[in-house]
Amino acid sequence: MKKKKDDVKIYIAVHKKCSLPNIEGYIPLQVGKEGKTDLGFIGDNTGDNISSKNPNYCELTGMYWMYKNVKCNIIGLVHYRRYFFKGMFQHKMSDIISCDEIKNILQEYDVIVPKKFLVREKSNYENYKKLEHIEDLETCRDVISELTPEYLDSFDLACKKRYFYPYNMCILKKQQFDSYAEWLFKILFEVEKRVDITNYSDYDKRIFGFLSERLFNVWLLKNNNLKVKEMYVYNIENSILKQVAIDLVKNVLIRNKN
Repeated sequence: MKKKKDDVKIYIAVHKKCSLPNIEGYIPLQVGKEGKTDLGFIGDNTGDNISSKNPNYCELTGMYWMYKNVKCNIIGLVHYRRYFFKGMFQHKMSDIISCDEIKNILQEYDVIVPKKFLVREKSNYENYKKLEHIEDLETCRDVISELTPEYLDSFDLACKKRYFYPYNMCILKKQQFDSYAEWLFKILFEVEKRVDITNYSDYDKRIFGFLSERLFNVWLLKNNNLKVKEMYVYNIENSILKQVAIDLVKNVLIRNKN
């Protein structure tokens, strides 16, 4: 039986001109395209979209567009400078996992995520408090307690842990992706109504991208029937050797905390 070309779609969130991998099934998606210079890629400003919210939602405007406008069996989101690689010491463009490899992995697992990010503080809550406006995370907790209280214990547990899956990157079946996105945006849109970011810096105004990095982990903790495959993610714009060294140390530390 001939393979369908739309079995797997991996979208690369792009907001500027850059070098991109030439891998079948990987599709550049210009995020925050509304009102911006056209880079020549599919934009997140077509169909049902929140493209104009990109300064606050970051790559999530692309995720929303994927949720509302794309049909396929397996879907994923990566970044123009961050990809899933086959192994710790494999970090060339040719080492990015292919769509065939993704399908093989998802025969055994349900979701592909980055390796855990270990925070320096004693918990994810303390980490968020140090880096961002902690009242936003607390507002998020209030919203979860009202809209999806069954997730509250998982939220509290995620806040107590010292590591999380970062970058808003994942690959999974479209049905599961849609389930996550429906839950995520219901929460974020309500949080948006309750917070005042008028006086935030441009960096801090990326609030919903920051919150969603934590919320993805909440969703996974609650839906713990999903089998998770962790894979190495490297930033191709930075020193790969430094990132590998950091990963080696993190692996030892995380094993000691499990």
